[in-house]
Amino acid sequence: MFKREEPVEDAEEFIEIKPEVVEEAKKVNIRIETLNDYRDVEKIQKLLREGNVIFLKIRNMKERDLGELKRSVERLKRTILAMNGDIVGVEEDFLILTPAFAKIFRGMEEEAKVEVA
Repeated sequence: MFKREEPVEDAEEFIEIKPEVVEEAKKVNIRIETLNDYRDVEKIQKLLREGNVIFLKIRNMKERDLGELKRSVERLKRTILAMNGDIVGVEEDFLILTPAFAKIFRGMEEEAKVEVA
C-alpha cells in the first residue's frame, strides 16, 4: 500500500525524423593552373568567368620574366575586380583567384575592418 513506485522507463523510444528535402549544393571547382607566359592569362580568365577557384603557380614565370609576370597579374587583377572576385598571393609562388561568390579570409585584420565600418 505504501510502496514507493519506481518510474517506469519505456524500453526504447524512437522518434522518427522525416528527411528534409535537401537541395543539391552547387559544387565548386578548384583548379590548379600554371602561368607559363602571358598567353595563359586568357585561359585563366575564362576559367574564372566559369566560376572556378584557381590556385595559380607563378614560379616558372617569375624566374624567367618578372616584367611579363607583373603584366599578367595586372590583367588578372582587372578581370577579378570587374567580376567582384578576389585575389591573394600565397608564399611567393602561388596566387589564389576566386570569382564573386568566394572571398579570401585574410585574418584578424579583415575582421577589424568589418567591425569598424
